[in-house]
Amino acid sequence: MGMLEVTDRTRITRLAYRQVTDRDVLYDVLDAGLIAHVAVCDDGVPVVLPLGYARDSDRLLIHGSTGGGLLRRAASGVQISVGVTLVDGLVFARSMFDSSMNYRSVVVFGEATPVPAERKAEALRPLPLRLMPRRWDEFRQPSNNELAATLLPQLPLTDPSVKVRPGPPSTQETPEPPPQPRPPRASQYLADPARPPAPPATRGARRPTPPVPATKGGSASALLARGATA
Repeated sequence: MGMLEVTDRTRITRLAYRQVTDRDVLYDVLDAGLIAHVAVCDDGVPVVLPLGYARDSDRLLIHGSTGGGLLRRAASGVQISVGVTLVDGLVFARSMFDSSMNYRSVVVFGEATPVPAERKAEALRPLPLRLMPRRWDEFRQPSNNELAATLLPQLPLTDPSVKVRPGPPSTQETPEPPPQPRPPRASQYLADPARPPAPPATRGARRPTPPVPATKGGSASALLARGATA
């Protein structure tokens, strides 16, 4: 799908080697996320709105209500930014300073505009199709009142920035290598998603702390996937 252009606004300056310009990685992150954090200024006050979204080709569709004044502000053509982050795992090192997280993150800059009323019903499809596959054909069609109450800001993916941290810990003496063009998938770090969750703790009882894995062979690091208990 080509490479992402790096602009003054999207260039990463802190640990710049973690910037990824593969457009497929951008799509992977956006297609795996559930919540987008939309940043907008309202009367000089910065506000962040957590909202559901879906990627539709080269645009983001953000789902909200016409009753939300801040979302109407975000969809009015002002400059906004939208962030999506996936945490793939916790990285344990010998020192707290060198411990970290493995993550994939996207920030998209630009101006959002509302999807026109005559195309709103069609634009509503991508979100339920991604979150609830096969349910779209079982839903009744949205009523005119429901469409009128729904606001769908659309943001083109023309100015995105992608940053990825994969792999084991790094130290000041042995920095991590630059990421590969296609960073490792989340499944390499996450526990089996089909694994049943732990039973809820009894009210008032202290939740047991998962044991930290021992370093292997005296190594200075060990990687513990999120959700693992050993």
